Amino acid sequence: MSLDHESLLRLTFEIAHRAKAHGNMPVGALLAGPGVEILLEEENGYFPDLDATAHAERLLATRASKVYRDPFLAQCTLYSSAEPGAIDWVGIGRVVYGLSEHRLKAMTGEHPDNPTMDLPCRDVFSAGQKSIEVIGPLIETEAEAVHRDA
Repeated sequence: MSLDHESLLRLTFEIAHRAKAHGNMPVGALLAGPGVEILLEEENGYFPDLDATAHAERLLATRASKVYRDPFLAQCTLYSSAEPGAIDWVGIGRVVYGLSEHRLKAMTGEHPDNPTMDLPCRDVFSAGQKSIEVIGPLIETEAEAVHRDA
């Protein structure tokens, strides 16, 4: 059975309806393998634990990382009924950090276990609906030393 992107997205809509029936925000996600077989499904999971980070795509990514590895995962596709996101939904008002993503990426390069995105969290948070104060990088040389010893 060959499914296209639209068909697989429609399946995430069905998963989203299940999430809504369970009292959660109606978001669903699935992981399709290289042959377009459905490997995993996940719905938003805020309830019953009140976990604001339990977005369908985050839960799916966690499960996928426990079951599959590269290079297999690199051949898979995550389908989500809505664009992925999680951090600003939690409601934390301030983030303070030591080592910048830019500097971490410069240090680690193309590290397979730490694929760093050179995108400041300020930029990500500014696109959200909540005001999140960002302080950092701070004591970056000390923070960098932690990664150099790893």
